[in-house]
Amino acid sequence: MKKVIVSVTNDLTTDQRVAKVCNTLFNNGFDILLVGRKLKDSLPIQRNYPTKRISLFFNKGFLFYAEYNFRLFFFLLFTKKNILLSNDLDTLLPNYLVSKLQHKKLVYDSHELFPEVPELLHKPFVKKTWITLENLILPKLKNSYTVCKSIADFYNKKYNANFKVIKNYPYSKSVEKGVLPFHHNQKKIILYQGAINLGRGLALMIKTMQFLPDFTFVIAGKGDIDCELKALVKKLNCKNVKFLGKLAPLELQKITPHADLGISLEEDLGLNYRFALPNKIYDYIHAEVPILISDLPEMKKIVLKYGVGEIVKSRTPESMANQIKQLLEKDFSNQLKKAKKECIWEDEKLVHIFKNLN
Repeated sequence: MKKVIVSVTNDLTTDQRVAKVCNTLFNNGFDILLVGRKLKDSLPIQRNYPTKRISLFFNKGFLFYAEYNFRLFFFLLFTKKNILLSNDLDTLLPNYLVSKLQHKKLVYDSHELFPEVPELLHKPFVKKTWITLENLILPKLKNSYTVCKSIADFYNKKYNANFKVIKNYPYSKSVEKGVLPFHHNQKKIILYQGAINLGRGLALMIKTMQFLPDFTFVIAGKGDIDCELKALVKKLNCKNVKFLGKLAPLELQKITPHADLGISLEEDLGLNYRFALPNKIYDYIHAEVPILISDLPEMKKIVLKYGVGEIVKSRTPESMANQIKQLLEKDFSNQLKKAKKECIWEDEKLVHIFKNLN
Protein backbone atom coordinates (compact mmCIF):
# COMPACT_ATOMS: atom_id res chain seq x y z
CA MET A 1 0.00 0.00 0.00
CA LYS A 2 1.53 3.32 -1.10
CA LYS A 3 1.53 6.10 1.48
CA VAL A 4 0.59 9.59 0.30
CA ILE A 5 1.26 12.66 2.45
CA VAL A 6 -1.13 15.43 1.41
CA SER A 7 -0.22 18.94 2.55
CA VAL A 8 -2.18 22.20 2.65
CA THR A 9 -1.80 25.51 4.50
CA ASN A 10 -5.43 25.66 5.73
CA ASP A 11 -6.90 23.97 8.81
CA LEU A 12 -8.46 21.09 6.82
CA THR A 13 -12.08 21.50 7.93
CA THR A 14 -13.54 23.41 4.96
CA ASP A 15 -11.33 22.33 2.04
CA GLN A 16 -13.79 20.16 0.14
CA ARG A 17 -11.49 19.52 -2.82
CA VAL A 18 -8.73 18.13 -0.63
CA ALA A 19 -11.24 16.03 1.31
CA LYS A 20 -12.55 14.51 -1.94
CA VAL A 21 -9.03 13.79 -3.20
CA CYS A 22 -8.05 12.12 0.08
CA ASN A 23 -11.24 10.04 0.26
CA THR A 24 -10.91 8.91 -3.34
CA LEU A 25 -7.30 7.82 -2.89
CA PHE A 26 -8.08 6.16 0.46
CA ASN A 27 -11.00 4.22 -1.07
CA ASN A 28 -8.69 3.05 -3.86
CA GLY A 29 -6.10 1.50 -1.58
CA PHE A 30 -3.72 4.36 -0.82
CA ASP A 31 -2.55 5.08 2.74
CA ILE A 32 -3.31 8.76 3.38
CA LEU A 33 -1.93 11.31 5.84
CA LEU A 34 -3.36 14.82 5.54
CA VAL A 35 -1.32 17.68 7.00
CA GLY A 36 -2.50 21.24 7.65
CA ARG A 37 -2.44 23.78 10.44
CA LYS A 38 -4.26 24.34 13.71
CA LEU A 39 -6.05 27.65 14.32
CA LYS A 40 -7.70 29.00 17.46
CA ASP A 41 -11.15 28.55 15.94
CA SER A 42 -10.46 25.26 14.13
CA LEU A 43 -13.43 22.90 14.24
CA PRO A 44 -12.96 19.26 15.26
CA ILE A 45 -12.16 16.96 12.37
CA GLN A 46 -12.89 13.27 11.84
CA ARG A 47 -11.77 11.47 8.71
CA ASN A 48 -11.32 7.86 7.58
CA TYR A 49 -7.58 8.49 7.42
CA PRO A 50 -5.06 10.14 9.79
CA THR A 51 -4.69 13.92 9.90
CA LYS A 52 -2.14 16.20 11.50
CA ARG A 53 -2.61 19.90 12.23
CA ILE A 54 0.46 21.97 13.08
CA SER A 55 0.12 24.80 15.61
CA LEU A 56 2.12 27.89 14.65
CA PHE A 57 3.44 30.98 16.38
CA PHE A 58 2.62 33.10 13.32
CA ASN A 59 -0.66 32.82 11.40
CA LYS A 60 -0.42 35.49 8.71
CA GLY A 61 2.03 37.23 6.43
CA PHE A 62 5.60 36.30 5.58
CA LEU A 63 6.38 34.83 8.99
CA PHE A 64 3.45 32.42 8.69
CA TYR A 65 4.60 31.10 5.31
CA ALA A 66 8.22 30.89 6.46
CA GLU A 67 7.39 29.05 9.69
CA TYR A 68 4.90 26.68 8.12
CA ASN A 69 7.12 25.76 5.18
CA PHE A 70 10.12 25.25 7.51
CA ARG A 71 8.15 22.96 9.82
CA LEU A 72 6.44 21.16 6.96
CA PHE A 73 9.82 20.45 5.36
CA PHE A 74 11.15 18.65 8.45
CA PHE A 75 7.89 16.83 9.02
CA LEU A 76 7.88 15.51 5.46
CA LEU A 77 11.58 14.69 5.64
CA PHE A 78 11.24 12.42 8.68
CA THR A 79 7.87 10.81 7.92
CA LYS A 80 7.53 7.63 5.87
CA LYS A 81 5.88 8.09 2.48
CA ASN A 82 5.91 7.00 -1.14
CA ILE A 83 4.15 9.97 -2.72
CA LEU A 84 3.94 13.66 -1.82
CA LEU A 85 0.85 15.64 -2.83
CA SER A 86 1.31 19.40 -2.63
CA ASN A 87 -1.79 21.60 -2.79
CA ASP A 88 -1.06 25.07 -4.16
CA LEU A 89 2.13 27.04 -4.41
CA ASP A 90 2.35 27.82 -0.69
CA THR A 91 3.18 24.16 0.13
CA LEU A 92 5.22 23.35 -2.97
CA LEU A 93 8.77 24.27 -1.91
CA PRO A 94 9.13 21.84 1.04
CA ASN A 95 7.41 19.09 -0.95
CA TYR A 96 9.71 19.64 -3.92
CA LEU A 97 12.88 19.70 -1.80
CA VAL A 98 11.96 16.50 0.05
CA SER A 99 10.99 14.76 -3.21
CA LYS A 100 14.43 15.57 -4.62
CA LEU A 101 16.39 14.70 -1.48
CA GLN A 102 14.64 11.37 -0.98
CA HIS A 103 13.72 10.51 -4.59
CA LYS A 104 9.98 10.41 -3.90
CA LYS A 105 7.18 10.97 -6.41
CA LEU A 106 5.66 14.45 -6.23
CA VAL A 107 2.16 15.40 -7.38
CA TYR A 108 1.03 19.03 -7.56
CA ASP A 109 -2.61 20.16 -7.38
CA SER A 110 -2.93 23.84 -8.31
CA HIS A 111 -6.30 25.09 -7.04
CA GLU A 112 -5.72 28.52 -8.57
CA LEU A 113 -3.20 30.85 -10.22
CA PHE A 114 -1.62 31.59 -6.87
CA PRO A 115 0.56 34.62 -7.79
CA GLU A 116 -2.47 36.24 -9.44
CA VAL A 117 -4.74 36.39 -6.38
CA PRO A 118 -6.25 39.89 -5.82
CA GLU A 119 -4.58 40.19 -2.41
CA LEU A 120 -1.21 40.48 -4.20
CA LEU A 121 -2.26 43.19 -6.68
CA HIS A 122 -0.65 45.92 -4.60
CA LYS A 123 2.21 43.81 -3.22
CA PRO A 124 4.63 43.61 -6.15
CA PHE A 125 7.56 42.24 -4.12
CA VAL A 126 5.49 39.43 -2.60
CA LYS A 127 3.95 38.64 -5.98
CA LYS A 128 7.39 38.54 -7.61
CA THR A 129 8.60 36.14 -4.90
CA TRP A 130 5.78 33.67 -5.63
CA ILE A 131 6.30 33.99 -9.40
CA THR A 132 10.03 33.31 -8.96
CA LEU A 133 9.24 30.17 -6.95
CA GLU A 134 6.79 29.07 -9.63
CA ASN A 135 9.34 29.71 -12.39
CA LEU A 136 11.94 27.62 -10.56
CA ILE A 137 9.80 24.58 -9.80
CA LEU A 138 6.84 24.21 -12.15
CA PRO A 139 8.85 23.45 -15.33
CA LYS A 140 10.44 20.52 -13.46
CA LEU A 141 7.20 18.89 -12.31
CA LYS A 142 6.02 15.71 -14.03
CA ASN A 143 2.70 15.06 -12.29
CA SER A 144 0.41 18.08 -12.08
CA TYR A 145 -3.28 18.84 -12.34
CA THR A 146 -5.58 21.79 -11.76
CA VAL A 147 -9.26 22.76 -11.51
CA CYS A 148 -10.11 23.98 -15.02
CA LYS A 149 -8.93 24.09 -18.62
CA SER A 150 -8.04 27.81 -18.62
CA ILE A 151 -5.51 27.40 -15.81
CA ALA A 152 -4.15 24.18 -17.32
CA ASP A 153 -3.69 25.89 -20.70
CA PHE A 154 -1.99 28.88 -19.05
CA TYR A 155 0.56 26.73 -17.19
CA ASN A 156 1.12 24.35 -20.08
CA LYS A 157 1.91 27.23 -22.41
CA LYS A 158 4.03 29.21 -19.96
CA TYR A 159 6.10 26.31 -18.63
CA ASN A 160 5.78 23.71 -21.39
CA ALA A 161 4.15 21.62 -18.67
CA ASN A 162 1.59 18.81 -18.74
CA PHE A 163 -1.15 19.94 -16.36
CA LYS A 164 -4.25 17.76 -16.47
CA VAL A 165 -7.73 18.88 -15.37
CA ILE A 166 -9.55 17.44 -12.36
CA LYS A 167 -12.69 19.53 -11.99
CA ASN A 168 -14.02 20.27 -8.55
CA TYR A 169 -17.36 18.55 -8.97
CA PRO A 170 -19.30 17.39 -5.90
CA TYR A 171 -20.05 13.74 -5.19
CA SER A 172 -23.15 12.27 -6.78
CA LYS A 173 -25.59 12.21 -3.87
CA SER A 174 -29.00 13.38 -2.77
CA VAL A 175 -28.98 16.71 -0.97
CA GLU A 176 -31.18 17.08 2.11
CA LYS A 177 -32.47 20.30 3.61
CA GLY A 178 -31.50 21.01 7.19
CA VAL A 179 -32.88 23.57 9.60
CA LEU A 180 -31.96 27.18 8.85
CA PRO A 181 -30.08 28.88 11.71
CA PHE A 182 -32.18 32.04 11.33
CA HIS A 183 -35.79 33.11 10.74
CA HIS A 184 -36.42 34.60 7.30
CA ASN A 185 -40.21 35.26 7.21
CA GLN A 186 -40.62 33.22 4.01
CA LYS A 187 -38.48 35.71 2.08
CA LYS A 188 -36.58 34.43 -0.93
CA ILE A 189 -32.97 33.57 -0.06
CA ILE A 190 -29.91 34.63 -2.04
CA LEU A 191 -26.86 32.64 -0.93
CA TYR A 192 -23.14 33.25 -1.09
CA GLN A 193 -20.90 30.52 0.25
CA GLY A 194 -17.12 30.64 0.37
CA ALA A 195 -14.26 32.88 1.47
CA ILE A 196 -15.12 36.48 2.32
CA ASN A 197 -12.23 38.11 0.51
CA LEU A 198 -11.47 41.03 -1.78
CA GLY A 199 -13.05 40.89 -5.23
CA ARG A 200 -15.90 38.46 -4.50
CA GLY A 201 -18.63 41.01 -5.35
CA LEU A 202 -20.05 40.90 -1.84
CA ALA A 203 -20.15 44.65 -1.25
CA LEU A 204 -22.00 45.01 -4.56
CA MET A 205 -24.52 42.37 -3.49
CA ILE A 206 -25.07 44.06 -0.13
CA LYS A 207 -25.78 47.36 -1.90
CA THR A 208 -28.15 45.49 -4.23
CA MET A 209 -30.14 44.28 -1.23
CA GLN A 210 -31.41 47.84 -0.72
CA PHE A 211 -33.55 47.22 -3.83
CA LEU A 212 -34.64 43.72 -2.75
CA PRO A 213 -36.59 44.20 0.49
CA ASP A 214 -38.45 40.91 0.03
CA PHE A 215 -35.21 38.88 -0.14
CA THR A 216 -32.65 37.75 2.43
CA PHE A 217 -28.96 37.66 1.49
CA VAL A 218 -27.11 34.92 3.39
CA ILE A 219 -23.31 34.94 3.55
CA ALA A 220 -21.83 31.59 4.68
CA GLY A 221 -18.09 31.90 5.17
CA LYS A 222 -15.30 33.83 6.76
CA GLY A 223 -12.39 35.91 5.48
CA ASP A 224 -10.28 39.05 5.38
CA ILE A 225 -13.08 41.58 4.81
CA ASP A 226 -15.65 40.33 7.34
CA CYS A 227 -15.51 43.53 9.38
CA GLU A 228 -15.70 45.81 6.33
CA LEU A 229 -18.82 44.07 5.04
CA LYS A 230 -20.53 44.13 8.43
CA ALA A 231 -19.74 47.84 8.69
CA LEU A 232 -21.28 48.38 5.23
CA VAL A 233 -24.44 46.50 6.28
CA LYS A 234 -24.70 48.70 9.37
CA LYS A 235 -24.09 51.89 7.37
CA LEU A 236 -26.80 51.00 4.82
CA ASN A 237 -29.11 49.68 7.55
CA CYS A 238 -29.60 46.46 5.57
CA LYS A 239 -31.57 44.25 7.90
CA ASN A 240 -31.97 41.59 5.20
CA VAL A 241 -28.30 40.47 5.23
CA LYS A 242 -27.27 37.50 7.42
CA PHE A 243 -23.72 36.41 8.25
CA LEU A 244 -23.46 32.72 9.20
CA GLY A 245 -19.68 32.58 9.62
CA LYS A 246 -17.55 29.56 8.75
CA LEU A 247 -19.54 26.32 8.50
CA ALA A 248 -18.41 22.73 8.19
CA PRO A 249 -19.13 21.31 4.71
CA LEU A 250 -21.92 19.02 5.98
CA GLU A 251 -23.68 21.95 7.66
CA LEU A 252 -23.37 24.01 4.51
CA GLN A 253 -24.76 21.22 2.33
CA LYS A 254 -27.97 21.24 4.40
CA ILE A 255 -28.39 25.03 4.15
CA THR A 256 -27.70 25.41 0.41
CA PRO A 257 -30.97 23.77 -0.81
CA HIS A 258 -32.97 26.44 1.05
CA ALA A 259 -31.61 29.09 -1.33
CA ASP A 260 -33.63 30.42 -4.24
CA LEU A 261 -30.49 31.78 -5.91
CA GLY A 262 -26.77 31.14 -5.54
CA ILE A 263 -24.29 33.85 -6.50
CA SER A 264 -20.67 33.89 -7.64
CA LEU A 265 -19.85 37.50 -8.52
CA GLU A 266 -16.06 37.52 -8.64
CA GLU A 267 -14.50 40.63 -10.19
CA ASP A 268 -11.92 40.51 -12.98
CA LEU A 269 -9.02 41.37 -10.67
CA GLY A 270 -6.26 39.57 -12.51
CA LEU A 271 -5.92 36.14 -14.08
CA ASN A 272 -6.76 34.16 -10.96
CA TYR A 273 -10.32 35.46 -10.81
CA ARG A 274 -10.64 35.67 -14.59
CA PHE A 275 -10.04 31.92 -14.85
CA ALA A 276 -11.86 31.06 -11.61
CA LEU A 277 -14.30 28.17 -11.45
CA PRO A 278 -15.42 28.26 -7.80
CA ASN A 279 -16.60 25.14 -5.95
CA LYS A 280 -19.75 26.93 -4.90
CA ILE A 281 -21.12 26.98 -8.46
CA TYR A 282 -21.26 23.18 -8.52
CA ASP A 283 -22.55 23.07 -4.94
CA TYR A 284 -25.46 25.31 -5.97
CA ILE A 285 -26.17 23.10 -8.98
CA HIS A 286 -26.17 19.92 -6.89
CA ALA A 287 -28.63 21.55 -4.48
CA GLU A 288 -30.71 22.42 -7.59
CA VAL A 289 -30.35 26.15 -6.95
CA PRO A 290 -30.13 28.46 -10.01
CA ILE A 291 -27.08 30.69 -10.24
CA LEU A 292 -26.13 34.26 -11.07
CA ILE A 293 -22.49 34.50 -12.05
CA SER A 294 -19.89 36.97 -13.36
CA ASP A 295 -19.13 37.35 -17.04
CA LEU A 296 -15.84 35.45 -16.75
CA PRO A 297 -14.70 32.64 -19.09
CA GLU A 298 -14.87 29.48 -16.96
CA MET A 299 -17.98 30.49 -15.03
CA LYS A 300 -20.04 31.45 -18.03
CA LYS A 301 -19.18 28.18 -19.77
CA ILE A 302 -21.33 26.47 -17.14
CA VAL A 303 -24.34 28.75 -17.71
CA LEU A 304 -24.00 28.61 -21.50
CA LYS A 305 -23.60 24.82 -21.57
CA TYR A 306 -26.27 23.84 -19.07
CA GLY A 307 -28.64 26.83 -18.86
CA VAL A 308 -28.72 26.72 -15.05
CA GLY A 309 -28.93 30.47 -14.46
CA GLU A 310 -27.73 33.76 -15.86
CA ILE A 311 -24.64 35.88 -16.37
CA VAL A 312 -24.66 39.33 -14.73
CA LYS A 313 -25.66 41.93 -17.31
CA SER A 314 -24.69 45.06 -15.40
CA ARG A 315 -22.75 45.40 -12.14
CA THR A 316 -24.84 48.19 -10.65
CA PRO A 317 -27.08 47.55 -7.61
CA GLU A 318 -30.42 48.58 -9.15
CA SER A 319 -29.92 46.73 -12.44
CA MET A 320 -28.73 43.62 -10.61
CA ALA A 321 -31.81 43.73 -8.38
CA ASN A 322 -34.05 43.89 -11.46
CA GLN A 323 -32.20 40.99 -13.08
CA ILE A 324 -32.53 38.87 -9.94
CA LYS A 325 -36.28 39.49 -9.75
CA GLN A 326 -36.72 38.50 -13.41
CA LEU A 327 -34.39 35.51 -13.10
CA LEU A 328 -36.40 34.04 -10.23
CA GLU A 329 -39.58 34.16 -12.30
CA LYS A 330 -38.02 31.51 -14.58
CA ASP A 331 -37.91 27.74 -14.07
CA PHE A 332 -34.44 26.16 -14.24
CA SER A 333 -35.37 22.85 -12.58
CA ASN A 334 -34.91 20.58 -15.62
CA GLN A 335 -31.58 22.15 -16.56
CA LEU A 336 -30.32 21.85 -12.97
CA LYS A 337 -31.24 18.16 -12.80
CA LYS A 338 -29.39 17.47 -16.05
CA ALA A 339 -26.26 19.37 -14.97
CA LYS A 340 -26.34 17.66 -11.58
CA LYS A 341 -26.17 14.24 -13.25
CA GLU A 342 -23.27 15.19 -15.50
CA CYS A 343 -21.09 17.18 -13.10
CA ILE A 344 -20.01 14.52 -10.61
CA TRP A 345 -16.70 13.88 -8.89
CA GLU A 346 -16.79 10.14 -9.50
CA ASP A 347 -16.26 10.70 -13.25
CA GLU A 348 -12.95 12.54 -12.76
CA LYS A 349 -9.79 10.53 -13.55
CA LEU A 350 -7.88 11.26 -10.34
CA VAL A 351 -6.88 7.69 -9.50
CA HIS A 352 -5.51 7.20 -13.00
CA ILE A 353 -3.01 10.01 -12.35
CA PHE A 354 -1.77 8.47 -9.09
CA LYS A 355 -1.49 4.97 -10.56
CA ASN A 356 0.55 6.21 -13.52
CA LEU A 357 3.06 8.63 -11.98
CA ASN A 358 6.12 9.65 -13.98
